[in-house]
Amino acid sequence: MAIETRNQPAAPGKETLLALYRVMLTIRLTEEGLARLHQQGLVHGACHTYVGEEAIATGVCAHLRPDDTLFSTHRGHGHALAKGVTPHQLMAELLGRETGCAHGRGGSMHLFQPEIGLLGTSGIVGPSMLLAAGSAYAFKLTKPDSYAARSGRVSVAFFGDGASNNGAFHEGINMATVWKLPVLFVCENNQYATEIAFNNVARVQDVSARAAGYGLPGVTVDGNDVLAVHEVAGEAVRRARAGEGPTLIECKTYRTRAHSEGMRDGGYRTQEEIDGWKERDPITRLHGQLVAAGFADDGDLAAIRAEVERVVAEAAEQARNDPWPDASTVLTHVYAT
Repeated sequence: MAIETRNQPAAPGKETLLALYRVMLTIRLTEEGLARLHQQGLVHGACHTYVGEEAIATGVCAHLRPDDTLFSTHRGHGHALAKGVTPHQLMAELLGRETGCAHGRGGSMHLFQPEIGLLGTSGIVGPSMLLAAGSAYAFKLTKPDSYAARSGRVSVAFFGDGASNNGAFHEGINMATVWKLPVLFVCENNQYATEIAFNNVARVQDVSARAAGYGLPGVTVDGNDVLAVHEVAGEAVRRARAGEGPTLIECKTYRTRAHSEGMRDGGYRTQEEIDGWKERDPITRLHGQLVAAGFADDGDLAAIRAEVERVVAEAAEQARNDPWPDASTVLTHVYAT
C-alpha cells in the first residue's frame, strides 16, 4: 500500500530550507564535539553518533509540535536535538551533569525531556514502536474526536533496520493499524545492525514493503535527502492528525562513523563503501540545493556554520564546568509519588 500525497505541497521556501540546514549542522557539529569529548574520557559509557543520518531526524521533526511525542533508540542524539533539546543540554547529559536533559541520570542512550515531547531514547532494541503506539492510543482515548480538526497530536517511533526484525515491529504496527492510531513508524535503515549487514538477515530489502501485510501506507525514501524526507513525513503527519492512521517510512541511509565511539570501523564493511556514502552527505547536498536555488551563497552558509560552531563550542565548555548531581537526589525520579 503506497503512500499517496494529496494536493502536492509546495516546495519548501527559503526560510524552511535554511532552518533545515541549521538543524542538520547543529546535529553534525554537536556529534563531532561529543566524539571528541568521548576521546578525552569525559563521556561515561557508550556514545552512538548520528553522523551521516541527520536528514532523517531533521526532516521528520520539522513537522512536530512540542506536544507531539517522540521515542527513539540508542542512536538518539539527532532526534533529541531536532525535537528541541539544546546542544548544551545534550552534552551536559552525556557528561553526567545536573544540567543535562535528564539531569545527568540517563547518559547517551536514555535521553528524556517530557516538556518538549521527548519521552525517551532507549538502549533496548525495538521498544520505541510499542511506546509510540501506546502514546498514540492515549491521545485517541483522551480526545477521540480531535483528529478531525488539525489539533490532533501524533507520536513518532524512530528505529533501525535491526529492530525491524524484532517482534516489537509486528506488535506495534499491527496494533496501530487495527486501532488507526496517529503514529509514524520511521525506520532508519543504515544498512547495519551493529556489524550485521541487513542484506544478510532479510530476504526483502525494503522494510516498507512489509506495510502491505498490515494494511498501512509504506514508503521508502532516500534518507540522505532532507527534502524527500520532509515531504514524505509531512504527508504522514497530515494523515495522522486527520485521523487517517499510521504510516511506515523507511529511510535508506548510512552512518559514516563506527557503530559506537571507540569501536572498529572496518572488518565488516569496506572503506570504499564508507567513502561512497560520504559523497552522498546530506548536509553537502542541501548546501548545493540552497546555492542552486539562489537562496544562499557559500558565504551565507559559512556564516551559519560559524554561528553553530560557536554555540556548540560554548555548550561543550559550559557542560564541562557544570555541577554533578547532588548525591542526596539519587532517589529522585526513581519512585512514583
